Amino acid sequence: MSSSAVEPGTKLAERFRLEDRVHESGGATLWKAIDEVLARPVAVHTFDPDFPRLNEVVTAARAASRLTDPRLTQVFDATEDDGHSYVVSEWVSGETLTDMITSGPLDPERAAALVAEAAEALAHAHEADQAHLCLTPDHLVWTAGSTVKLLGVGVDAVLADVTSDDPARADAEGLGRLLYAGLTGHWPGDEQESGLPAAPMDDGHFCSPRQVTAGVPGYLDTIACRVLLPESRRGLEPLTTPEEIAEALASVPRPTPMHVAPPPPLPVASSRSEGLDTSAQRPSAPTPPQHHYQQQPRPAGGGGMLNKVAMTMVVLLVMVAVGLGAWTLGRSIGNAGTPVAEGTATPTPTAATATREVKPASATGFDPLGTDGTERPELALYAVDGKPSTDWHSESYNSEDFGRLKDGVGLMLTLDQSMPVKQVSVDFGSGSGGAAEVRVGDSQNLKDMTVIGKSAEASGKKVFSAESPKKGRHVLIWFTKMPNYQGKYRGTVIDVKILATK
Repeated sequence: MSSSAVEPGTKLAERFRLEDRVHESGGATLWKAIDEVLARPVAVHTFDPDFPRLNEVVTAARAASRLTDPRLTQVFDATEDDGHSYVVSEWVSGETLTDMITSGPLDPERAAALVAEAAEALAHAHEADQAHLCLTPDHLVWTAGSTVKLLGVGVDAVLADVTSDDPARADAEGLGRLLYAGLTGHWPGDEQESGLPAAPMDDGHFCSPRQVTAGVPGYLDTIACRVLLPESRRGLEPLTTPEEIAEALASVPRPTPMHVAPPPPLPVASSRSEGLDTSAQRPSAPTPPQHHYQQQPRPAGGGGMLNKVAMTMVVLLVMVAVGLGAWTLGRSIGNAGTPVAEGTATPTPTAATATREVKPASATGFDPLGTDGTERPELALYAVDGKPSTDWHSESYNSEDFGRLKDGVGLMLTLDQSMPVKQVSVDFGSGSGGAAEVRVGDSQNLKDMTVIGKSAEASGKKVFSAESPKKGRHVLIWFTKMPNYQGKYRGTVIDVKILATK
């Protein structure tokens, strides 16, 4: 069965019914199909009999099918047979990065979050010796289910006959271009491969993201330059693997997956390996169950009678209350000359000290031995934004005691004015080990700050309470030992709440 002989309605393996021809190039045809066994849409590649790399495509697809990261599209089946060769993979519905930046660049952290997810997924693929090699904005998708999908790992490079002597470097540069595109709306490469306007040039080099778009944070501009622009690295080492890019973007707040209604139909766009459904013949959302509130039928004229009965009951209750009050008063007057026996006086409860939550006016990472006295200051406000999906965290260290080079690092919160701090609640996240304490003072000098509480475990939610309120304008969450984090040691603060006495 040649690709040219395949028509809509053809069924492969008595299971996959081809419906729509999405893309055709170089002897390979991508179809949207239906898996009739599982009643779901799938993407199917069919091939002409003389397709030159058929064995390589099927081998790559079978290798890709073993990848387990949910952010990579799944390969379900790959068969090589005379006239019956095909590859079946996941059909993805959503918006590509191209769609999202058609009208302009994304919010910088939104763009970085999408690329961070793709970098982590691609790092997992490289651990299994699988690469992409031809990343474009159409391969990065924000799905209708609010998750990231990266299309084409392991397969698209074979389809396009692309190879590399350094696959990790090639994919790192591809991720860098995706980040650049999300930050600027321009593509730092061949304009034809992306469908985006080319990045502007300055003296023969691509301009940095901050030169193209105002408001790009410095640390994201630096990351993009470390990947793509050697002349703008500011003396920093280049990022040459997906794993290094994932680590560099690890601090970016990630989008929270949640169920959302399918977006309105968009023009079809697809990659060369998996189908991407952005138009779609999507089934209409089922009508949510409605709760019917049915009033009981009321007899004609019955409303007046019910009102009269209710009024009569109220009058009777008032008369009883008045009678009881008069009886009690008369009894009290009759006993006026009778001595009353002394009883034990009931002590008046002491009111608890009233407190109120106070919000920091500013926050910064704190490292008194650092070059500028800070530690990841650009992340500090994430610890007080009230969002469980964001956090401040320190640099990663090789030992819990900072290699004995420093006593600690922490997060410094500054209040509007000096006030008596009674309690500080800290969410350290899901790490393990470490140790932390909370200090309060009017000076940011460690020696001048008072310790109001300590914890031998800097993980989970901890409450630090002072025996008596300690007055100060500065509150320091201070790590004296670092918790474990992905084989290294890193302090994290997801959320902080400060209570001061009124």
